[in-house]
Amino acid sequence: MSKFHVTEREGGPHPVPTTVAALAAGVAVLATSACSVSDTKTTSSASASDAKSKTVTLVTHESWAPDKAVMDEFTKQTGYTVKVSKSGDAGTLANKLVLAKNNPTGDVVFGIDNTFASRVTKEGVLEPYTSKAAAASTSTYDLPDGQGKGVLSPIDTASVCVNVDDAWFTKNNKKKPAGLDDLTKPEYKNLMVAPGASSSSPGMAFFPATVGKYGENGWKPYWTKLMSNGLKLTSGWSDAWNVDYTAGEGKGSRPIVVSYDSSPAFTVDGAGKSTTSALGNTCFRSNEYAGVIKGAKNPEGAKAFIDFMNGKSFQKSLPNSMYVFPVDSSVELPPEWAKTVKPAEKTIDVSPAQIDEKRQTWLTQWKDVTSK
Repeated sequence: MSKFHVTEREGGPHPVPTTVAALAAGVAVLATSACSVSDTKTTSSASASDAKSKTVTLVTHESWAPDKAVMDEFTKQTGYTVKVSKSGDAGTLANKLVLAKNNPTGDVVFGIDNTFASRVTKEGVLEPYTSKAAAASTSTYDLPDGQGKGVLSPIDTASVCVNVDDAWFTKNNKKKPAGLDDLTKPEYKNLMVAPGASSSSPGMAFFPATVGKYGENGWKPYWTKLMSNGLKLTSGWSDAWNVDYTAGEGKGSRPIVVSYDSSPAFTVDGAGKSTTSALGNTCFRSNEYAGVIKGAKNPEGAKAFIDFMNGKSFQKSLPNSMYVFPVDSSVELPPEWAKTVKPAEKTIDVSPAQIDEKRQTWLTQWKDVTSK
């Protein structure tokens, strides 16, 4: 099994295989401290205002890690240089946008997901914009009217799902769980680990899946059973995967983990087969969106960048740089992805509006249930 380094990101994991074939992709992930994705020299005679007009300020989450060559392509095509301002995870990003409503700190935002979309759209911090470069398939990920449609443009998708270490279950002659119901059964006691909903973006994505599955009156009894069955909660995805999951760094003791539908692409054995799988009936879809910030100093540059993110080059680069699926279904996945993973076909859905309305109440109740 390939060993890899992983770091948590808002919309999905950043597994970086340490195989030679994947080292190039890893460079982009490790360079998260970069404050600009391309370097464009201006002549000494260029005025400050002219240089400013050729800069697009992107406000995004801490895990923004695109392919540098692709970003250089954007600069070459448009003349714009992208300046990056990172702001925590999707929740932090959404809150900062709202707080800066009357004094925006950027031109374009990327990384708002479907659990926080209503938070920014109802506050009116974005300008309506629909990219003409978007493929027809992106409409699958459009937000509902009044909750982001026509304002936030779909860019990528990666569903949060329960993952299982198939090799562990085979080795121990045990049947792997088939879905959420099985996770509370005695045969899976002390075998599951998950990032917490109050401290982790994927943890917060898994939690609504249980609400959608069991309803407002059923999720608390379900979580009570999960905790009684030995579910271990961690502060973040990286701890769950690297420390506790048997297929992560190979030292954990729990063969069931909350991760992503893309995760099996990074647990491949010498024969080219994944040793893990995502349970497709446990997934909550996590889509990431981009939008033009109201009051932007360079709205045309913001629109150009959204168009570029919808284009073939950027969409094709997403799996190996951001570890997510493109929303353009015509884009071919890397060979190793095509062999081992596919986007979850069926997901458990909870509307962005309901999540926005209930988030704080749910989290308070979730903490009460999980702390007993």
